[in-house]
Amino acid sequence: MADTAADTALDSRAAPASERFSRSQKAFTLAGALLGLLLAALDQTIVATAGPTIQADLHIAPEHYPWLTTAYLVASTMMVPVWGKLSDLMGRRAVLVAGIAVFLTGSFLCGAARSTLVLILCRAVQGLGSAALFTGSLAVVADLFPPRDRGKYQGLFGAVFGLSSVIGPLAGGFITDSLGWHWVFFINLPVGALALALIFLRMPPLKPEGVHGGKLDLLGAVALAVGVVPLLLALSLGHGAATPRAGGFPWGSAPILGLFALSAVGLGLFVWRERRAKEPLLEPSLFRLRAFSAGNAAVFTIGAVFLASVTFLPLFMVNVVGLSATHSGLTLTPLTLGVVAGNVLSGQLVSRMGRYKALMVGALLFLMGGFAVMGFTLTPDSTQAEVTVKMVLVGLGLGPSIPLYTVAVQNSVPPQRIGVATSATTFFRQLGMTVGVALLGSVFAGTLGREMHARTQQATSGLPPDVRQELHASAPASLGGGEGAPQGQRFQPEQVKARLREGFAEERRQALQEGPEARARVDADEARALSTVDRVDRAMKESFTRATMAVYRVAIFVALAALLVTLLLPELPLRRGGPRKAPAEA
Repeated sequence: MADTAADTALDSRAAPASERFSRSQKAFTLAGALLGLLLAALDQTIVATAGPTIQADLHIAPEHYPWLTTAYLVASTMMVPVWGKLSDLMGRRAVLVAGIAVFLTGSFLCGAARSTLVLILCRAVQGLGSAALFTGSLAVVADLFPPRDRGKYQGLFGAVFGLSSVIGPLAGGFITDSLGWHWVFFINLPVGALALALIFLRMPPLKPEGVHGGKLDLLGAVALAVGVVPLLLALSLGHGAATPRAGGFPWGSAPILGLFALSAVGLGLFVWRERRAKEPLLEPSLFRLRAFSAGNAAVFTIGAVFLASVTFLPLFMVNVVGLSATHSGLTLTPLTLGVVAGNVLSGQLVSRMGRYKALMVGALLFLMGGFAVMGFTLTPDSTQAEVTVKMVLVGLGLGPSIPLYTVAVQNSVPPQRIGVATSATTFFRQLGMTVGVALLGSVFAGTLGREMHARTQQATSGLPPDVRQELHASAPASLGGGEGAPQGQRFQPEQVKARLREGFAEERRQALQEGPEARARVDADEARALSTVDRVDRAMKESFTRATMAVYRVAIFVALAALLVTLLLPELPLRRGGPRKAPAEA
């Protein structure tokens, strides 16, 4: 990597031009970009809420259901660098307009879908468009404002993303119940039309100066797809041998190893191509800049804990605290508000101070503290209020990662490479999220399987085989329960006790014919079985608690890695140079 002097030398070219945009142009441009980001961010959470209804209506098999998300994620991640490069070559306006058009086309087709295959393919179309919205929206800030002022506006974009995760589930439930799941997709059309109007009519082209007649590296894009798509599929479909799931494969199986091998070949070809391409998608020279490489390495690492830190908490809230699936999701609302507060506050502070590294380090220390609290203080008796307060700490630590690292990476490159730099940050963040969910998911599933087996075996030792079989059949199928056990539902001790009482009542009627001793034996067996149900319930709660704590303990070390990488990040000065004025309309 280049040293700090090289970073600073490059930064001397990163100042925006002396021209200035009018205040109305900035306002309408920001509004259009924010609406575009809102489209993509809301879609993720709204569709997740409507998922069970969609599955029931289209009769989607359990092994196909995850593809509604996987298709979107794979297409979006693959296209991020492509849209980023196009935004440098063609301008932000052209990319945002094209991205919204593709996204709205996918939304309409999703709403009109009548089969599983069509819906999955159309979700991929949505993902292709959403990549442009994420990349183009964040790059707009760097075009409008000088480095010193970018933080507070990047914070606004992070706040929109965070608030969408609060509004999305509520809106998704309301729309699904009142209008039907098709309108979860159709609702994007009027919002997208408004965003298109603002962007197309009021946004300047925002094409970087000094970029003339470049062409997209199509061979590089193909190589990137060959490298990224199999990698994301392997991470999405892989699972531990002891924790099988529908539609997946063990990590060491031939399909997963084959996907990883194909990904390695594709990524190798991509690196080879990028070193020779005239207009590479991800310029290898940028990785020699310490601010760029360290910033993206930190973004990848933080991404690994960003999504995984909240993915498994609802399982704890359902199986330990005893909440419904809907109310368990609401537990994440305070965390989201913490993320939003961290976004906005850190963005304002970096604009006032002109420095970002101290804020990054402080946020990561705060995040590690939040993970430590979750990893060492959760108990089977934890309450919703207790967990909520603890997750606010995690949210405040996660929040600053969105605006600060984006500002740092954008500040390290010249204006002609803002789109590439922004897309790189988005790409590595999304890739980190996928890797993190796979990594910490394996930690969660492995710990849960070991703890569940040991604790339930201990709790049920000494019971008659038929009673043990009844308890096993009553456990959720995802926890190793019987074939007919409901997926994703928690252990219901009162229901199990009711079934056991029915069985013992029949035995008691038969024992009446055998005499008092037989009845006393049945009574003793019933009392022992009912007390065992309570022990099994406690064992399951302890197992879920241990598994959740294990996730956050591993997350501490991942956050520590992000902190060490951040310490290597040089702090380039954030100037207050005037933002560019709109060039002549194209």
